[in-house]
Amino acid sequence: MQPAGQVNVLGVGVHAVDMRSTTLLLKELIRDGRKGYVCLTGVHGIMEAQRDFGLKSIFAEALLVAPDGMPTVWMGHLQGFSAMQRVFGPDLMVDIIGGAAFQNCVHFFCGGEAGVAEKLRDEMLRRFPWAQITGTYSPPFRPMTSVEESDLKAKVRSLRPDIIWVGLSTPKQELFMARYLPVLDTKLMIGVGAAFLFHTGALQDSPKWVKHAGLQWLHRLLQEPSRLWKRYLLNIPRFVFCALLQLMGSKQYTLKTGSE
Repeated sequence: MQPAGQVNVLGVGVHAVDMRSTTLLLKELIRDGRKGYVCLTGVHGIMEAQRDFGLKSIFAEALLVAPDGMPTVWMGHLQGFSAMQRVFGPDLMVDIIGGAAFQNCVHFFCGGEAGVAEKLRDEMLRRFPWAQITGTYSPPFRPMTSVEESDLKAKVRSLRPDIIWVGLSTPKQELFMARYLPVLDTKLMIGVGAAFLFHTGALQDSPKWVKHAGLQWLHRLLQEPSRLWKRYLLNIPRFVFCALLQLMGSKQYTLKTGSE
């Protein structure tokens, strides 16, 4: 099974998937022993890629780039991909870790401040006692030293997880996956952003109607105003402006591919 067609969102290719097709694809990738990383991105990731060509290249090299935000879904609908739906990171974790089709899958949690990954492991095991969560790691909020890198490699090598769930902020988690996937003994790395915080209770999830209306950013802003106000102030108006230019044909965005 190959990923669906890609939507061109300001030059970033976002696959026209929904939750069901994403889980089916991940199941087949694991079964076939494919190695790669999966990105879930919304407006923040798209706009970071406008400022960082390296990040745009990382998205292009991903096995899958799923839409984790309603504006990316709406861009897909306007480009003819009517079945495209949001793939919310916390929901994807639940569907995979708790899914019967993934009972033999081995998981590893990487991200968050000290203790967060362990708390997430305990919560997932409480909800899904059959889940195989064999390890956790909290990377430092700076470049890792050679000793720390060696420790992480050794830990992963001893556990050989099928999936490493990476819970860091964008673009740090995308850079982390692209940097460490080739040297870690795992099949998939999946970047799920703030999913660790949602599942451990540090952040409250939004009501469904808020998500469908594309207003989850406002709910997040109310919870973390000092950290997120600048991100949203800069990104949202610029995204709307650039998206309108693209949709009206006033500006062309070249879709970068992994072979370029």
